[in-house]
Order: sequence, then C-alpha cells, then structure tokens
Amino acid sequence: MDGRLDPLISEFETLEDAELYDKWFRAEVEASLSEPAPSIPHDQVFAEMDALIATKRKARNAR
Repeated sequence: MDGRLDPLISEFETLEDAELYDKWFRAEVEASLSEPAPSIPHDQVFAEMDALIATKRKARNAR
C-alpha cells in the first residue's frame, strides 16, 4: 500500500498529512485554552458578525 487515504473517507491524501494536521490542531486548541484573555460569548460574536454583514450589504447595495 502506498500510504494514500481514500478520498471518500478522509480529506487528507496520506496518513502522515492527517497526523500532521491533528498535531497542529491540538496545539492550536491547547494554545487557545491556555490564553489568559477572557472568552467572548457565542451570542456576542454572532451579533457582531450579523451587524458587520448587514453593514457590508448596505454599502454594497448603495453603489
């Protein structure tokens, strides 16, 4: 076997690619969890993004 993964089962071409991504992802999660800054509530983030999207749409439609 050449080490390639089935594209119907995995988004990665090889097991090595999958393992490297997993290692990177776990490091990112650990860094985020250890960040001392306060978390932003989910509802607040979505409210801010909705407002940003509305502003961008309004500007685009005003052209």
